[in-house]
Amino acid sequence: MLVIPAIDLKDGQCVRLKQGRMEDSTVFSDDPVSMAGIWQAKGARRLHIVDLNGAFAGTPVNVEIITKIAATYPGLSIQIGGGIRTMENVESFFNSGVSYVIIGTQAVKKPEFVKEACEAYPGKVIVGIDAIEGMVATEGWAEVSDVSAVTLAAKFADYGVEAIVYTDINCDGMMSGVNLASTKELADHSPIPVIASGGVSKLADIAAIREVSEASTGGGIMGVITGRAIYEGSLDLALAQQLCDE
Repeated sequence: MLVIPAIDLKDGQCVRLKQGRMEDSTVFSDDPVSMAGIWQAKGARRLHIVDLNGAFAGTPVNVEIITKIAATYPGLSIQIGGGIRTMENVESFFNSGVSYVIIGTQAVKKPEFVKEACEAYPGKVIVGIDAIEGMVATEGWAEVSDVSAVTLAAKFADYGVEAIVYTDINCDGMMSGVNLASTKELADHSPIPVIASGGVSKLADIAAIREVSEASTGGGIMGVITGRAIYEGSLDLALAQQLCDE
């Protein structure tokens, strides 16, 4: 299981939001490229980058910074989400050195776009499912749909999706622990491996997620994303990855 540091980009800075609210952000660095290097030095094998401006604008915004991170650390796998709505967006990111693209809003509104991307770039497409009380949210979490996370995941079982990033919005950035029940439900019902996100605050959270993955009757949990916890120091990234490797 991978422990994946998050770099959320807003106006060129590395920030963390609380429950997806753009107005409730904490700036952790004005140099996201250097921050990526810090996480790589601490043992990160993959980065989770979100273009927050892009998620709300509906098209990638912080492309220059993302491209620079990929160029500076070519050995570091990068998964990128936020505003990816067209095949041109997808192609552009892969050309810039990104390893995986995360499709969120379009996965709800245009599932056929996910299929098209998977056919063009097999093994490189991740679906982002962000939910509030089990229901999928879109448009940078600004809109809540009437589709459940489990139902949406089932649509992509035969598409060739590499993984599903599942974020419980109520937990995100709150340091309150992961919603294990909803994460387990998705991991049990989906044959696609899950990457858990939202609420990680300490090493015990990583251990709990690993336990859920080992007991999963579906695709299991292949990774966990952490943001505020590693920035504020309540979770040691190197120790967390070591625990997962044991």
